[in-house]
Amino acid sequence: MSSDYPFLKFTTNNQQSRTNGRFRITGSWCLCGSWLTFFFIFIFTTASCSAQKLEVREFPIERDGQTVAVVKAEIARTQEERGRGLMFRKKLPDGEGMLFVFEKDEVLSFWMKNTQIPLSIAFIAYNGRIIEIKNMQPHDLNSVSSSRSARYALETPQGWFSRAGVGIGDTVKVDSALINSRK
Repeated sequence: MSSDYPFLKFTTNNQQSRTNGRFRITGSWCLCGSWLTFFFIFIFTTASCSAQKLEVREFPIERDGQTVAVVKAEIARTQEERGRGLMFRKKLPDGEGMLFVFEKDEVLSFWMKNTQIPLSIAFIAYNGRIIEIKNMQPHDLNSVSSSRSARYALETPQGWFSRAGVGIGDTVKVDSALINSRK
């Protein structure tokens, strides 16, 4: 088999040989080069994504006007930020998490692709009221959805809501002006 390009010649054997001052490249070398290119693009993309820092805020959670707990959460506002979520994290301390912000109320669905830690998720109405809390397992590709429309979702380490005394009906103090604009 040969190539139409004078600087690139393919041979049917797996040996690299020298002809007229140019190397002949076998099919396996070309495949290797393609994989190396893909690898470097993947590493560069992953590095640039992981370097992206999200804004972090503390959100009090209240019941009957009294603070029950405070969660320190990264804020994921854009589709890209929400899509990445907590993927590739190896740990998430109690009292920390990620708040996912959506532009309008809708049924929300999440999965755990590339997520290495077990999480709990609270689906939150536009007014900050927690409407339900569900658990999610690492690497589970099944969707976990809200049973009705929500504006926000808050992911924390699995079981944190229970350990912190937070439940359905409690209110996450979400300032919509703060959440919807970048600082």
